[in-house]
Amino acid sequence: MKHIVNISLQILPSSTNKHPYDIVDKAIEVIKASGLTHKVCPFETVMEGPYDEIMETIKQVHKVCFEYGADSIFANVKMQLSKESDVFIDDKTGKYE
Repeated sequence: MKHIVNISLQILPSSTNKHPYDIVDKAIEVIKASGLTHKVCPFETVMEGPYDEIMETIKQVHKVCFEYGADSIFANVKMQLSKESDVFIDDKTGKYE
């Protein structure tokens, strides 16, 4: 896919020895380190960029969550893609900020 896309990721980790928020914090660190444009929201983080880069970031998020102590992860992923043009976060929410 050659256009910029929006993909949101919600991570719901389960762990016997870590608080879920601590694991989610590690996930957000991975997203921040990716260099992708992103927006952290109360229930999910929205990323903007090339499809393959975002999917690789999601893969790294899962890896880090398990390394940090998640026993299991429930992940919700939502995508907005366009065949003809780029999709930007600001087009949807910019007028509200």
